[in-house]
Amino acid sequence: MNAIIYTGRHQQTPSTPLHQHEHWELLYCTSGTGAFLFDEAVQAYHAGDVVIIPPDTPHVHTAEQGASCIYLYMADAALAFRQPMTLQDDAHQGLLHLFDDADAYSRSDLSYRAALLPAYGQLIVQHISARRTSSAGNRLVEEIAQSIVQNYANPNYELDELLRSAPYCYDYLCRLFRQELHTTPHKYLSSLRLQAAADILRTGTSRSVTEISRMCGYHDPLYFSRMFKKRYGVSPREYTRQPKDDAGNA
Repeated sequence: MNAIIYTGRHQQTPSTPLHQHEHWELLYCTSGTGAFLFDEAVQAYHAGDVVIIPPDTPHVHTAEQGASCIYLYMADAALAFRQPMTLQDDAHQGLLHLFDDADAYSRSDLSYRAALLPAYGQLIVQHISARRTSSAGNRLVEEIAQSIVQNYANPNYELDELLRSAPYCYDYLCRLFRQELHTTPHKYLSSLRLQAAADILRTGTSRSVTEISRMCGYHDPLYFSRMFKKRYGVSPREYTRQPKDDAGNA
C-alpha cells in the first residue's frame, strides 16, 4: 500500500490528449501554471499545488504557459476520496520536500532505496490526508463544486441561491472556493459550460447555436456566443470549421 512505482520531473507544455492511468497520479507543480480537465470539470493548478488524480480517471492535461512538475505514480494509495482534487502545500513546503526526496531516491542506485520509497509514500499519503481533514471548508467547497458539475447544463440552475443558502456568508464562501480551487464558483460554472459546448461543436454537430447554448446551460444564445468567443477566440460556428486538431487544442 502507498507504494511509489514511478517518479519523474517534466516540463509540461501545451496539451496532453485524453488519457488515464491504472494507478494514482500525484503532480507537484514547482513553477508555472496549468490545468486538468476531468469529464468537463476543470481544476487549475499553480506553483506550490499538488494535484491528486485517482486511478482510471480520464483527463486532459494542459499548460499553455508551461509548468515544471514532479510526478509520482502510486499503487493502492490509502486515500479516502475518489474524485480529483488540488491541495496547496503548507508554508513549510512539506509536500515539496517529500516529493523531491522521493524522486531523488527513486532515481538513485543506493542499496536502501527500496526500503525508503514505501516510507515516503506513506508520509505523502498521511500529509495529504491530514491537510485535507484540517481544512474545515474543504467539504463545503467539494459540495458546491459537485452541485455545479451536476447542474451546469441546467439553464435554470441558480448558483447564487445555493451560495446564499449555505451556513456561511456569500463572500466568505467565494473566497474559500477560490482558495481551494483557484477560481470563483461562477468562473468554474462558466468553464464547465463552455468546455461542454466546445466538446459538442468538435463533433461536427448540425445543432443550432441556440440548441447548443440551451444544452450547456445558457438561456441567451447571444450571450453564450459572446462568452464562447471570449474564451476560444472564434464564434461557435467558426469553431466547428476549424481542423479537428486545432479545435481540440484551443
